[in-house]
Amino acid sequence: MTRLSRLLVPTLREDPADAEVASHRLMIRAGMIRQVARGIYDLLPLGLRAVRRVETIVREEMDRAGAQEILMPAVIPGELWRESGRWERYGPELLRMRDRYDREFCFGPTHEEVVTDLVRREIRSYRELPKNLYQIQVKFRDEIRPRFGLMRGREFIMKDAYSFHVDADDARREYRVMFDTYTRIFERCGLTFRAVEAGTGAIGGSLSHEFQVLAASGEDAIVSCERCGYAANVEKAEVRAAPAAGAGGGGLERVATPGKRSVEEVSTFLGLPRERFIKTLLYATAGGEAVAILVRGDHEASATKVQAALGGEPVALADEQAVERATGAPVGFAGPVGLKIRMLADAALRGVRGAVAGANRADEHVVNVDQARDLPELVFADLRQARSGDACPRCDGGAFAEHRGIEVGQVFYLGTKYSEAMGATFLGADGRERPIEMGCYGIGITRTVAAAIEQHHDDAGIVWPAPLAPYGVHVVPVSVEDARLRETAEQLAASLDAAGVDALLDDRDERPGVKFKDADLIGLPVRVTVGPRALARGCVELKTRTAREATEVPVGDAAARAAALLGAR
Repeated sequence: MTRLSRLLVPTLREDPADAEVASHRLMIRAGMIRQVARGIYDLLPLGLRAVRRVETIVREEMDRAGAQEILMPAVIPGELWRESGRWERYGPELLRMRDRYDREFCFGPTHEEVVTDLVRREIRSYRELPKNLYQIQVKFRDEIRPRFGLMRGREFIMKDAYSFHVDADDARREYRVMFDTYTRIFERCGLTFRAVEAGTGAIGGSLSHEFQVLAASGEDAIVSCERCGYAANVEKAEVRAAPAAGAGGGGLERVATPGKRSVEEVSTFLGLPRERFIKTLLYATAGGEAVAILVRGDHEASATKVQAALGGEPVALADEQAVERATGAPVGFAGPVGLKIRMLADAALRGVRGAVAGANRADEHVVNVDQARDLPELVFADLRQARSGDACPRCDGGAFAEHRGIEVGQVFYLGTKYSEAMGATFLGADGRERPIEMGCYGIGITRTVAAAIEQHHDDAGIVWPAPLAPYGVHVVPVSVEDARLRETAEQLAASLDAAGVDALLDDRDERPGVKFKDADLIGLPVRVTVGPRALARGCVELKTRTAREATEVPVGDAAARAAALLGAR
């Protein structure tokens, strides 16, 4: 058993002022984490035990799937990242440093380069493939706005796996194995989740699924079709193009729109609906090119789709100076007519007539834009975010519903992105040298703990899914000064431990109200209360975390009944 009096669990009565989401607030109040710096936390005993629960499930399922655990260095030579080309492309999230000899290193946010280097030095023949190697390790990404505690920290614990194959078919086979493995992992964690199609971002590759824990506080928006089950991140979800909005009539005309920059402001000013607008967004590529992305006024551009349409090159919204250089106008007045830079338009704008757009002059817009007449050379693609109510592209009659999700895992088919760049090859059965096909697969261990709390809590505190709870049963004697209560509680805790159930014994000299509030805050699945009235009848009280009332059971049956309650959850 573990005695609460000896455990570092500094619970708090009040919510921390800087905590915006439930998991951050409750993990601090329950004494599970403490901040060291922005986005960097100490894991205290209860927090670390929950993390270890996730790690155990992950290890068991990865080993079951045939993966092999290794451990790679956290600090990585910059030369490996230069080989892959990511040293320049990854951006400011990569924490770069120099050693005493002025050699460049980075603190690994992910380990594709390191593992590819390992395999290229050790694998020679097709006979040595496939391989799947994984690690559980601290990572660091220098987030511009770390927030929400462990949900979006800069330092975090991650399980990352990498597989190596002779051909694309075998790589896709392992992708499916890992997809099924992740499904088992999150089911065993007791989480409600969706696997959704996703973009590949800075990792690269051509196929990816995210595993999203459904929670109202989720940062990610996902859509799913209730008819056919298709699900994807809104940035990635395919969109079936609708008929173009607007009506014909009249030639291009400039209108004054003093101080009206946003679609909402101009829409109200002109008395026209937002779907009649062409929104012109300027993006900057990693190579410094300015590209105009056009979407309908009531739609949002998808950075994932924009990046894919530009050949996978990283992109970001252009700053104010870049917008003025490209358009000759301040931000808010850019428009496609007469613009002399590369343009891509969302498919919803094909054939649009009578539209409104920026005039590339301060305080002016143009009306009656006719795509066929005024923008005949436009190139179209699916560039917008999906949203609730959009027609499903995979079935007839289905429509999207929108959910909020917390990304806790992602699987990628990488192909030869890293093996070609870094010369990781093998000799095939025909004696020819080929690049190794790769996949990679990540799970945010600490983020999974936070996501579980986001999905499982109430006004009183955490409501742990049993597989992730730091302890299974909370044994609470209402007084430790009463020898009978204290001794009965200790015997129960010992019996639970003997039955393989981790028990937390609250042996503190505190008032019953304090103990019960802390028990609800910490949120273990089952509580056993040892009080004088029930004990006089030879009983103790059993209560699950979510039950309104406790049940009296004989002392001799309490350990077995508590263990059964824990197993049934």
